[in-house]
Amino acid sequence: MPTQLKPDDKVVLFDAECKLCHAWATFLIRVDTQRVFKLASVQSDAGQAILQWYGLPTDVYETMLLVEGAQMYQKSLAFIRVMMALPGPWKIASSIWLIPTPLRDWLYDRIARNRYTLFGRYTTCLLPTPDHLSRYLNGG
Repeated sequence: MPTQLKPDDKVVLFDAECKLCHAWATFLIRVDTQRVFKLASVQSDAGQAILQWYGLPTDVYETMLLVEGAQMYQKSLAFIRVMMALPGPWKIASSIWLIPTPLRDWLYDRIARNRYTLFGRYTTCLLPTPDHLSRYLNGG
């Protein structure tokens, strides 16, 4: 495992330049009241180390990743696993597992590849606010 991770960590990697992905991270901070997940941007040192560890590109980001201990999940399965761990009604969103994986991931890929066009892009990575720093792997 990458040295930044502890065996029981659950880390969501996201593209901090993507407005949709940043909104996803902000949503997780707000909804994950039990602090199940830590966050890491793929542009951060920790995010880059995790991508390298799993043999993924460190310069092109087309999927959200969920790292649970030594396991890594991508695309729609990562989304499903995150939603299943959230409290209350958010678990309902994990019911997309009923859609066959090839179709789910095809749709996921279409959104991921066009996310900057559809939702916009920050010209720089946004830094977490001081009250959110504790939610990030290695404090930011």
